[in-house]
Amino acid sequence: MGPDPLTSTFAALADPTRRAILARLASGEASVTELAAPFEVSLPAISKHLKVLERAGLITRGRDAQWRPCRLEPRPLKDAADWLEHYRVFWEQSLDRLEGYLNELQGKEKPRGRKH
Repeated sequence: MGPDPLTSTFAALADPTRRAILARLASGEASVTELAAPFEVSLPAISKHLKVLERAGLITRGRDAQWRPCRLEPRPLKDAADWLEHYRVFWEQSLDRLEGYLNELQGKEKPRGRKH
């Protein structure tokens, strides 16, 4: 049994090249050659990155004659964002409580006067 989809998504997102590829695909489909252009790596290396993204369900690859466009698939990213949202709420609440506590401590501090 393979990893769950969320694990695959986060593993794919762990690499900056794959994140850059996804950012490019957010503006529309592109070929492997177009996706490889900004990087100083070989086409086979980009193809390996694309396979990781495809296995994670983050992209699909079509076929239009000789052109194989890659497209962004938003569902796995939404699932990851939904999962992270739960923890964002937790951290915001925790930080709000900490801020309240610090404000309370500052209110209890007595002003210190200078000794002459």
